Amino acid sequence: MHDLLLKNVRMVAGVAKTLAVDGGRIVAVDCAADAPAREVIDAGGQLLLPGFIDCHTHALYAGDRMAEHLLKMQGASYADIARAGGGIASTVKAVRAASEAQLIDETLPRLEALRAEGVTTVEIKSGYGLDLGTELKMLRAIRALPRHIPMEVRATCIGAHAVPPGGDRAAYMKEVLEKLLPAVAEEKLADAVDIFVEHIAFDVGDLERLAEQARRLGLKLRAHTDQLSNMGGTRRAAELGALSCDHLEYTEETDAAAMGKAGTVAVLLPAAFYFLKETRKPPIELLRKHRVSMAVATDLNPGTAPVASLLTAMHLAGILFGLSAEELLAGVTAHAARALGLEGRIGALAPGMDADFCLWDLPAPGFFSYQLGGLRPSLRFFKGKRT
Repeated sequence: MHDLLLKNVRMVAGVAKTLAVDGGRIVAVDCAADAPAREVIDAGGQLLLPGFIDCHTHALYAGDRMAEHLLKMQGASYADIARAGGGIASTVKAVRAASEAQLIDETLPRLEALRAEGVTTVEIKSGYGLDLGTELKMLRAIRALPRHIPMEVRATCIGAHAVPPGGDRAAYMKEVLEKLLPAVAEEKLADAVDIFVEHIAFDVGDLERLAEQARRLGLKLRAHTDQLSNMGGTRRAAELGALSCDHLEYTEETDAAAMGKAGTVAVLLPAAFYFLKETRKPPIELLRKHRVSMAVATDLNPGTAPVASLLTAMHLAGILFGLSAEELLAGVTAHAARALGLEGRIGALAPGMDADFCLWDLPAPGFFSYQLGGLRPSLRFFKGKRT
């Protein structure tokens, strides 16, 4: 007897099928509609999609940066604000002053907004501590979030997000490598490490040292690259086996070729592109040419993408970057799972996968690139349970 039987569900191909769940996993697709089950739901032909995955966020933070946003509206650039002591530094001050409980309380409403749109897995980065104690506080808070919300939360340590105010880049990078990452690995506080390779942050040498330490400690590698300039970070991160390179506005063909060869996922972040009023888009055609998998994520953060809506990020990726309806759906399911190293467990509707899925009363997935706002799943399931 199955735990759950979903009858008359419409898959992307448009064929009505029956899906069975046992022990929080999908055990059969297109099974007999009269198979015995403890719970049977007739979907009435609604669209069944995998739970969405927001694979790049900075969702755990305190306070806001509305004042900086107003400055940007008056013409100040992201780099201008960062050099003047704003940007990440202002959030660092707020996060250092916040307790772990406060960070959790301020983050949960943002996760609830994502959950309401069908997100079942979210990745959250640290990076607003920039010292050992606060980075560990952030990661402990991230690890605690699933106790408060039915959602899988993946933790990424991005201690190399920015140089601490008044600090020295080389000295701080040494602290990240020799103190922070070993402590993170010992407590199992993160699934991956990340780094911001940019002229206002860290360089390719720092990336190489981080990758080597991550490999020794058994942590996966990701990288913020080519957002404001091209420093060679994308190509090198791909060569070093990074799961993903994220942003990519200044990526060139040699970078895309390296990603395609390595199987590194391109994570597109259109909300940051929109909020920063950027004009140079990621090279979508080059990514397609070199068969680079493209994920789409919110980049939810207080400064450059205060967007707690993956559906909005999908819509922006379609309108601004030209992704097709099929690319958008893959970008928040299968390819987003690959960006997290979880493609064997989430992001698809197949036997053996986690039973994370949603029913949508929509004619087709293309509706996500058509209507902006007002879309919600009719039913949401996480590990086989209705939530």
